[in-house]
Amino acid sequence: MFNAQGEIIYIGKAKNLKNRVSSYFKTQSASLKQQTMVAKVANIEVTVTHTEAEALLLESQQIKQHLPRYNICLRDDKSYPYLFISTNQDFPQLAFHRGAKKKNGQYFGPYPSASAVKETLKLLQKIFPVRQCEDSYYKSRSRPCLQHQIQRCTAPCVGLVTKERYAEDVANTILFLQGKGDTLINQLIAKMEQAAKTLQFEQAASFRDQIARLRAVLEKHFMQGERGDMDIIACAVAGDLACVQVFFIRHGTLLGNKLFFPKLHDDVAAPEAVLQAFIPQYYLEKQLPHELIVSHALEETELLTQVLSQQAEHTVTISHNVRTERQKWLQMAITNAQNSLTSKLADKQSLLARFVNLQHELKLPHTPQRLECFDISHTQGEQTVASCVVFNTEGALKSAYRRFNIEGVKPGDDYAAIYQAVLRRFKRIKQGEYPVPDILFIDGGKGQVEQARKAVSETGLNNVMIVGVSKGPDRKAGMEKLILVDQEQPLAVTTGASALLLIQQIRDEAHRFAITGHRQRRSKAKTQSALEDIAGLGPKRRQSLLKQFGGLQGIARAGVDALCSVDGISEQLAQRIYDTFHPQDGS
Repeated sequence: MFNAQGEIIYIGKAKNLKNRVSSYFKTQSASLKQQTMVAKVANIEVTVTHTEAEALLLESQQIKQHLPRYNICLRDDKSYPYLFISTNQDFPQLAFHRGAKKKNGQYFGPYPSASAVKETLKLLQKIFPVRQCEDSYYKSRSRPCLQHQIQRCTAPCVGLVTKERYAEDVANTILFLQGKGDTLINQLIAKMEQAAKTLQFEQAASFRDQIARLRAVLEKHFMQGERGDMDIIACAVAGDLACVQVFFIRHGTLLGNKLFFPKLHDDVAAPEAVLQAFIPQYYLEKQLPHELIVSHALEETELLTQVLSQQAEHTVTISHNVRTERQKWLQMAITNAQNSLTSKLADKQSLLARFVNLQHELKLPHTPQRLECFDISHTQGEQTVASCVVFNTEGALKSAYRRFNIEGVKPGDDYAAIYQAVLRRFKRIKQGEYPVPDILFIDGGKGQVEQARKAVSETGLNNVMIVGVSKGPDRKAGMEKLILVDQEQPLAVTTGASALLLIQQIRDEAHRFAITGHRQRRSKAKTQSALEDIAGLGPKRRQSLLKQFGGLQGIARAGVDALCSVDGISEQLAQRIYDTFHPQDGS
């Protein structure tokens, strides 16, 4: 269903499409949400599929793509993270992986989040000394790194462990990740006893400590009585907010949990409807466990299990009435979902109150709905980055954040940097790519505010309020001064006003986002070799030089004659290389 502007506002499926669509136009049976939606419908398009299963797949894909106004939408386009072991190598690497599974090796997961993978990697490093470094780092080592010194790697990079001994650690890691902790412990006990019998007491003590660490980890993460793969999904709804809590269990081990807050339409949705919309949007096109345990009975359980099983290429069941240990875990998921929803509601109400207070403090006719804030970050004028963060009445709108690499300005000129960033942003707003903000905050004083005003006025968008956030004399939080365009004195804000907390929050977020971008840009610049900027020096010649002189330091110390001795390096090219490292000697 489309509105008058051609935007998709609703996507649905039905066995009998005539009855389904006509029900929306019958005021006696239509809900308030349906009546509101129908009033905006200007056009309807229909796609006919062969089966209801195909319709469910198409509906899920279209909702994820278009995020219609009156559908329950899940904003989650990231793939699952995994643990990866490159078992095809002599000394395999254990690493974080996200994306297509193109590498040769074994994948373990999926995990609910990147932080869950990193936590598991940290645990594994303490128990099994398998390398986690990148192959490029591993191949270039000439001596053991810090991980070997703190006994978290056996340093295969410099040959301090045999291939057979390392293979044992890899095999133990795989057993652990497959959920075969008991088998692994029994094997280690046998090795410990054998080492004790042969009087290798130090090795026996090492096995003993490894067993103790394993037991501690398994007790923390193991689900009693469970051995399979399952996800436990609970939903809580209050007002116009919904929260879905998912617990991920693989091989009987709890890998972690993840929270989702699906976007609801104006009408209050039932938990069953939220789960019904959530499951196909989240699980289709992703790896599925063998069982989903849900907090509420679903209307289309049979259809969902059929489609999910086809997608997973194995049987997937959806359970609602569970007992014993499963019931305890389901109840824990329900409790977590309810608590998270309560916290979200409190945050939302508090945030809305701050927006209302901001309206009062700035004497605006309406409560602002969209705020943007700019900040600049650089190191002595180098690798300057500007950030733009966006807040609405529900909090940070991270999908709308943008960074700008500032070029062509004098190093350290924050005024010019602000002007360039704001101009680039508002040109896109003028073209209709982003909504016009109600208030534009600038981290800075009168100079920065004036440059932002100049940039905005060049685009013709003169109805945007611009506010500078200047740090107080002691640079203390809560002592900020608000600078307005064409106003000599800073704006007097009520002491302790909640609007100040909102301004601090968006200013600090812009600062964080700018610093992160600057550090990434600076790090990228550092990784580029000085040789890459020399004209006529291609990859093969750079490689020859590095091999001949043992690295950049050796090249920097070499004279022109020594550089000429390398195949492919002419006298002119050698001079350019020498001048790069000795600019004061160049003519």
